[in-house]
Amino acid sequence: MQADLHPDQAIARVETFIVTVPRDTPYLGPLGPDETINERGYIVRRGNGTIYPSVDRSVAVRITTRSGAVGWGETYGICAPRATCEFVNDLLAPVLAGGLPGEVEALWDEMYGLMRVRGSFGGAYVDAIAALDIALWDLRARALGRPLRELLGPQRRAEVPAYLSGLPAATLDERVALARDWQQRGVNAFKFAAVVSHEGIAREFAALREALGPQAELMVDLHWKFDAQEALALARALAPLRPAFIEAPVKPEDIEGLIAVCAASPVPVAAGEEWATEYEAGHRLGRAPLAYLQPEMGHSGITQFLRIARRGEAAGVQLAPHATIGTGLFLAASLQASCVAERFWKHEWQHSIFERSLALLETDMAYRDGAYRPPSGPGLGAVPGPRFWDHAEAVG
Repeated sequence: MQADLHPDQAIARVETFIVTVPRDTPYLGPLGPDETINERGYIVRRGNGTIYPSVDRSVAVRITTRSGAVGWGETYGICAPRATCEFVNDLLAPVLAGGLPGEVEALWDEMYGLMRVRGSFGGAYVDAIAALDIALWDLRARALGRPLRELLGPQRRAEVPAYLSGLPAATLDERVALARDWQQRGVNAFKFAAVVSHEGIAREFAALREALGPQAELMVDLHWKFDAQEALALARALAPLRPAFIEAPVKPEDIEGLIAVCAASPVPVAAGEEWATEYEAGHRLGRAPLAYLQPEMGHSGITQFLRIARRGEAAGVQLAPHATIGTGLFLAASLQASCVAERFWKHEWQHSIFERSLALLETDMAYRDGAYRPPSGPGLGAVPGPRFWDHAEAVG
């Protein structure tokens, strides 16, 4: 038992919620050629053969102690969210019941160990752990009345620098116009998605460079589209346009391909959003000379985010955390952890999601002038607001 935790802080209840927010334009951009929304509301993006929802959706968890204290967490729920909820409700919640949330890292290790011999090294099971881990850290910091970052280590930044991610318009001309509009508002770091670059990746990069000028930082997310030789050929073609990085060049399981691309690419390489644990990161870091490491809080939770970041620091890699669809709860956690990371570059800013997320929460989290303002309240500094409950479905 932690000295600063009372027995009344024992976990009494764990609840799961699927939060679904409709959107007019699907994530990443309008439907492309041969893309349709199926009867379950999903799109297979032809650009990389990956399925995406036509709505914004995530899984939130609420942990309540015997004293009534509450901690909130969140994880991916974009596809088959009930699978993640079932891992929480059927397997993990009964294990946590009656326990104290003080030793959060030890609880992560315990939950992970329950299913490791069954091959649950990632996916929905580890996502479920991530949500609970965030909620446990939230509980711990709230018990002390302090912002979570104060528990995680020395604070190295009060604001978190960010880059704009996504140009969700139908045509190349419209995407370039959107980027120029953002530039006129003070943004000068942009990433576009190869999955919806229907006119061609190199053509889009060249158009953006011409429109935005030599000082703009430009990046492209390749969304695991290529094998190593294809990715290297593209990197060489883009090199004269000076990309800040190319992201996710090869399939997640192609470790040797990633090593080959990192070793030979004439431009920096970023990767890591799908690596949920230090184990996955460890198989790659040190062998693949990455320039940027991109942990995703919705997969890793706080415990693994920090462990992955430390691995990256030891390997001399800059941290550039990923951000994706969510209510903003796991983004708040990511910003809290980003305040203490050592080798930090910039955090992804999914502008088409962020403002929608803020409408769901009670928080002072904000984005201004190229940087996030992390929430200032205790714990995550963010809790569900009234509009959250308009979109939440309890699952149990």
